[in-house]
Amino acid sequence: MSNAPDRAVPFSGLTRLDHVGIACRDLDAAVEFYRSTYGFEVEHEEVNEEQGVREAMLRINGTDDGGATYLQLLEPTRPDSPVGKFLERNGEGVHHIAFGTGDVAASAAEVGGRGVRVLDAAPRRGTAGSQIVFLHPKDCGGVLTELVQSTR
Repeated sequence: MSNAPDRAVPFSGLTRLDHVGIACRDLDAAVEFYRSTYGFEVEHEEVNEEQGVREAMLRINGTDDGGATYLQLLEPTRPDSPVGKFLERNGEGVHHIAFGTGDVAASAAEVGGRGVRVLDAAPRRGTAGSQIVFLHPKDCGGVLTELVQSTR
C-alpha cells in the first residue's frame, strides 16, 4: 500500500482546450486588434440567432488530435442575450472556456455524474454546426465552462 495521496480519476472525454470565449462590444474592432497585434486570422464567422451573438473564431494553433485552439470573439446582437447581459454586468473580457470532446453527450453525462450541474438538458447547436453544452460556473470555480464536439 502506497502512502501517496489519492489522485482524482481522470476525465476520459476531453481532448483539448478548444477555445476561450471573449465578450466584446464591437466584433470588427476586436478582430482587428487580434489580427494586428498577434497575427491571428478569422477562420469562421457567423451570426447565431439562437444565442443572440455575432461571432468570429480566430485560429491560434493546431493540436495532436487534429483539432485546434481558438479565440471566440462574441458580440451580442441583442441586449437580452447571455453575452449582452454579461457585457452589461462585467464589461468586455473573458466570457467562458471550452474543452473539446469527441462525444459531448457522454462527456456531459460523465461530468454531471461528478456533481457538476450541466445547464443544457441536451446538446445544442454551436459554432459551425458543433454540438455544445454549458456547465454551471458555480460548480466550476466561477468559470462558465463549455463542452464542445467540433465539426472543425
